Amino acid sequence: MRRRDLLALFAAAASSPAAQKPRRVAVIGHTGRGDWGHGIDTVWSAFPAIEVVAVADPDAAGRAKAQQRCRAARSYADYREMLRTEKPDLVSICPRHLDQRVEMLTAAAEAGAHVFQEKSFAKDLADADRMVQVVQDAGIKLQLAHQMRSSPYVKKVREIVGAGEIGDIQEVRTRGKEDTRAGGEDLMVLGSHLMDVMRMLLGDPQSVVAHVTTKGGPMQPGTPREPIGPIAGREIAAMYAFDGGVHGYFSSKDSNQTHPLRFGTWIYGSRGVIYLPNAIYPGGGETAVLRSASWLPGDGANWEPIQADEPEGFSHADRHILANALLVADLLESIDQDRKPVCSEVDGRWTIEMIVGVYQSQAKGRELRFPLEDRGHPLA
Repeated sequence: MRRRDLLALFAAAASSPAAQKPRRVAVIGHTGRGDWGHGIDTVWSAFPAIEVVAVADPDAAGRAKAQQRCRAARSYADYREMLRTEKPDLVSICPRHLDQRVEMLTAAAEAGAHVFQEKSFAKDLADADRMVQVVQDAGIKLQLAHQMRSSPYVKKVREIVGAGEIGDIQEVRTRGKEDTRAGGEDLMVLGSHLMDVMRMLLGDPQSVVAHVTTKGGPMQPGTPREPIGPIAGREIAAMYAFDGGVHGYFSSKDSNQTHPLRFGTWIYGSRGVIYLPNAIYPGGGETAVLRSASWLPGDGANWEPIQADEPEGFSHADRHILANALLVADLLESIDQDRKPVCSEVDGRWTIEMIVGVYQSQAKGRELRFPLEDRGHPLA
């Protein structure tokens, strides 16, 4: 029963006419240099009509494992050779590391292939600008794996907000994961999800003002665990201005006093509050609404779970495949309907613009308007 529930959701993702059309996929990874991402390689198993024709990885052992895992007919050490030879319809760009993003995307675009790409979008704003140009010049579609975009919990939250059930939005507050990466690395690796959620709820930001410190003192550059671009600070507080005088906030602080459920979004309305954890679907069952203008439980108002269909008994690997499958199904429909995917290259660039804006605001000591006039990174 439980496994059937999960398979039924896989089948639903693959049931649209767009998902049933035969297509050829090539998968790019790099063992030891970003690896294969969070299920970006294996998502195609949810789509019986799609064939993974090849994988590419310079590492021989990693390449052999990926070929078996993805059930690919062929494997290559060089992704460029793979793209020239196979001429796929779609490409998965899997590595988490950001130092090869531009080159991999450019090669896929030159091959005329649409792209499903691991987040974060780019290591800095200059790369993000180049990637947007590459996608749009080639006329391909790019879907970025910000998996909150596909979560039924997020869709339910947007419906509740859109229906005015918590009144007019007063502000939106987000917090990073605040684990050992608290501060700059948290902002780049996990904050990108939260920037995307803020834009989903409030539209494009108008400006940012931020404060970045290191142990309460002046901002100091940090050393990320992986090549994700420049980072700095162990405490970050950023305020974004949106239309209608509404503000959104991001915070991350190194305190050794965190909790997993603080990693998420709080939406404060004139008649209530919504809590949305940053969880990969089918996770997210803690999503809840408090229908009280006081923003406190009492007088008959308590936190109510926001319900969404959720399978039981799923594994960690299944979770990534399902969340990604919902995004891929949308990518396939966007190709056939010639529209933007739900998390396109433009959405990806906005997350990087909002992140770089934090550092620029701290460096320049003032509020900055979007789009940023300076496309450089103050830490570079």
